[in-house]
Amino acid sequence: MSKKPQAPDTAARRLVETLVLNGVDRVFCVPGESYLAVLDALHDVRDRIEVVACRHEAAAANMAEAHGKLTGRPGICMVTRGPGATHASIGVHTAHQDSTPMIMFVGQVACADKGRGAFQEVDYAAAFGPLAKWAAEIDEPSRTAEFVTRAFATAMQGRQGPVVLALPEDKLHEHGGPSAPAPVVPARAGLDPAVLETIGQRLREAARPLVILGGSGWTRAATDALSTWLEAHDLPFALSFRRKDLISNDHPCYAGDLGLGPNPKLLARVKDADLLLVIGARMGENPTQGYTLLTPEGTARAMIHIHPGPEELGRVWPTQASAVADVSPAALAISGLGPERRWTDWARAARADYDAFIATVAVDAQVNLSEVVAHMAEVLPRDAIVCNGAGNFAAWLHRFYRHRARHTQLAPTSGAMGYGFPASIAAKLAHPDRDVVCFAGDGDFMMLGNDMATAVQYGAAIVVVVVDNGAYGTIRMHQERDYPNRVEATDLKNPDFVAWAESFGAWGALVEDTAGFAAAFDAARKAGRPALIHLKTDVEAIAPGRTLAQLRAS
Repeated sequence: MSKKPQAPDTAARRLVETLVLNGVDRVFCVPGESYLAVLDALHDVRDRIEVVACRHEAAAANMAEAHGKLTGRPGICMVTRGPGATHASIGVHTAHQDSTPMIMFVGQVACADKGRGAFQEVDYAAAFGPLAKWAAEIDEPSRTAEFVTRAFATAMQGRQGPVVLALPEDKLHEHGGPSAPAPVVPARAGLDPAVLETIGQRLREAARPLVILGGSGWTRAATDALSTWLEAHDLPFALSFRRKDLISNDHPCYAGDLGLGPNPKLLARVKDADLLLVIGARMGENPTQGYTLLTPEGTARAMIHIHPGPEELGRVWPTQASAVADVSPAALAISGLGPERRWTDWARAARADYDAFIATVAVDAQVNLSEVVAHMAEVLPRDAIVCNGAGNFAAWLHRFYRHRARHTQLAPTSGAMGYGFPASIAAKLAHPDRDVVCFAGDGDFMMLGNDMATAVQYGAAIVVVVVDNGAYGTIRMHQERDYPNRVEATDLKNPDFVAWAESFGAWGALVEDTAGFAAAFDAARKAGRPALIHLKTDVEAIAPGRTLAQLRAS
C-alpha cells in the first residue's frame, strides 16, 4: 500500500514553499533518506523547481556554487547527513573563499537521537561554522520560514557567502508554522560621501593611479558605468584573481589580472602606483603574491579600499581611506566623479604590457597550449562560459584567454581541484543557449569526472578539454624546483578518456598535436551532447615560458 502525501503545512513543505517564493528554479542534490520529506515536497513544484540529481555531493555543492556565481542569487544544494555533508564541504569552502551566495540543506538525525553518536550524526553548527557565514539547525519546525528567509538574507548581504542549515528528519514532518510573507530583497550599503570626496581628491593628485576590481555582487549597470568612466579618463585597471570577466579584457585601459603567474610588468606597476583604488577585492594571498606585493607602509599611503565586509578592511593592509559599501552602488557613485584628468601615457603603457604578455609563446612540445587557448578565444562567442578547476593547466587559460563579457568565467579563487567540470554542467543548465567549455587538467578532471553521467542525463551539451600531462602538474612544478629529480606521488596513470567519455554516451576525440585541436574543438561544439577532447601534452612544458628542466637547473 502506498503512503499518502504528507500534510500541506509540514516544515518540509514550508521550506520548499519559501524556496519558490524566493525565485529558486533549480536544486542540486544527492538524495538521502534523511530529507525524503523535502524531496517529496519538491515533487509537487516540479513545474517551478528542477531537481538535478548528481553522482557525488562535492559535484552538487560545486554546481550550486557555480549557479550562485552566475545568477547572483543563492545556489541551492541538498545533501544527506554525515558523509553526504562532509563530501559537500568543499563547495561550501569555495563559496566562502569566493564570496558566493549559496545555501546548503543537510539532512540530520532525529532530534530524539542527537548526542548519542547516532548513525552519521554530525554537529553541523560546529563542523561548518568556520566555513559558512551561518550554520544552524532548524530544530523548531514552526520557525522554518524564518530560518530559510534568514538564510537568503545572510547569503546575499554584506560579503556574500554560504549558509548551512541542518534538517532533523523527524521535525520535517511536523507543522511548519507561518509562511514567509515576502521574498528577500537584500540590503545594500552605499558609499560614504566623505570617502567619495577623498577618492576625488586623491585622483586629482595622483600621477600613477591604478584601479583594482574583484569580489562578488557586481551588477551589469555598475560594471558598464565603471567601464565607461575608466575609458573616459584613460585610467588603467587590473582585475583580481579569477575575476577576469568583470570588464571586457579588450577594454583599452585593461592592464591584466592579479593571480597565479601574473605579468611581472603588472606587478611592477602595482608597486609603482601612487594610488590604488581597490573595489571589492580582498587583496588576499594570491593577488598579492603571498602577501609580498604590497607593504603596510605603502598601502597606508596609497590604498583606498572599498569592500562590503567590514572584517576585510584593515585585516592585512592598513589604508589611507576605507569604506564598508557594496561594490555596485560604490562603483556607480565613483563613476560620477569628474577628476578632469587623463592618464593617457600611463594607461597606454599598461595596455601595451598586457598585449605583449598574452602573445602566444613558443613551446618545445607537440601541443602548444598558448595556441590552443588563443584559438578558443578566437572562435568562441563573446558570451561563452569558460570553467576551470585548479592546476598548472589553468595558467595557460588565465593568461591567453580574453574574457569579453560578464559571467563568462567560472573558476575557484579557493584553488579547489575538480571545480570546473561540475561548474560547467550548472552553467549549461542555466544557459543552454550559450557555449560552455570546461578546461581541465587530468588530475583535476578525475576528481569529479564521474558526474559525466549527470551531464548526459540532463542533456548538458558542454565541451570538456582534458589537458593530460600524466601528472599533478602544480605539485610536480614545486617538487622539481625544491627537490629536483626526486619525483614522488605526482605521476598519474590515466584512462583512455575518449573511451571513458563514450561509455557514458558522450562524444570524444583524441588530440596529440596543436594542429589537430581546431577541427576537434569545432566537432565537439557541434556534437549536440556532452563532448570531451583528450588533449595529450608534455609534462616538461609545465607552465608558460617555463620547463621542468629549467626548474631543475635553477
